[in-house]
Amino acid sequence: MGIALFFLSFRKSESFIRFVQFIRFVQLCKIINVGTSLSPMEDYNKIIESLGVKFIKARNIRILQPITIKNYYDVENTLTVLYNGEVSFGEEKVKVDVGDMLFIPGGKHVTVTYGDASQPKTVSNEEFMIHREQYFEANRDPQKIANMPNSFGYVSFEAKVFDSVNFFNSLDVPPFIIKREDSLVQTINQILAEDMLDTAGKGRIIKIKTEEIVIEVIRYILKNRLFVEQLVTNSTYFKDPRLIDIFAYIKDNLGGDLSNKVLANVANVSEDYVGQYFKMLTGINPQDYIEYQRMEAAVGLLRTSKKSIRAIGAEVGYKDTAYFCRRFKMMFGIPAGKMRRRESLMNV
Repeated sequence: MGIALFFLSFRKSESFIRFVQFIRFVQLCKIINVGTSLSPMEDYNKIIESLGVKFIKARNIRILQPITIKNYYDVENTLTVLYNGEVSFGEEKVKVDVGDMLFIPGGKHVTVTYGDASQPKTVSNEEFMIHREQYFEANRDPQKIANMPNSFGYVSFEAKVFDSVNFFNSLDVPPFIIKREDSLVQTINQILAEDMLDTAGKGRIIKIKTEEIVIEVIRYILKNRLFVEQLVTNSTYFKDPRLIDIFAYIKDNLGGDLSNKVLANVANVSEDYVGQYFKMLTGINPQDYIEYQRMEAAVGLLRTSKKSIRAIGAEVGYKDTAYFCRRFKMMFGIPAGKMRRRESLMNV
């Protein structure tokens, strides 16, 4: 789902590939100041200022038994700090050191192991979602944060460009480790403590701290020169107002007609060209993007409303409930009804 032309270049002609490579090389040189005196900070600040950040949840978890979750997936970004014990990720089981953090961008499939990696129980993402309380126990005492054996904390959040496009997902970056960032760990701990208490202004504090997390993750990426090319690609959002108009229209009309004909009118381009135009800038075709946005909205409704599956499907643009359920299961690996049941169980 990420914005990366090279991932789809095999579908293109050789001449097109060479052309795109040249353009991307020129862009990359500009953003890393090769052959130019321009600073990229203005573009980075535009990205940060455009982000709509939303706190989803924070938990302090004690691992009850070692578990490997195959193809773990969530729509939100998750930043996990390991307090004690073991956490590893990927097929190679890359270990996260105690005190370091694992960042998993929303929309990314990854295998994650919690606890001793030598003999974990292996489960599917669906089984984990349904029976999460068998493997995790949530701590509600602020005094125990970072002080329990086999424990970690995490914060889940959205970060969307113009409140429309998942920023970290659009970079198409894999999960990665953030090392030796004590101030970021402290921010996570503060969010966990605030979320456990019923104190005045806690929502505002959590909102501010979540925005701090997003900025610090971006700063870490820049400081360590990670995913530079993907950051270049994201600058397309700020250079073509027609694309921004399309994103905004899709966001506001998920339940309506979002055919290429409608999008062409929004962008003031021909119907025959709009699909090519969108894909050239984002790396995906508009209908794939629209389906992801609809499914993401459906997840939000499942988690926050008591509407029926049928009503939710209709609200996000699916007249056929059975088709909606099939597409939902295909995308998230779990039926829509079980996704809701998961959220109503122990909130871990």
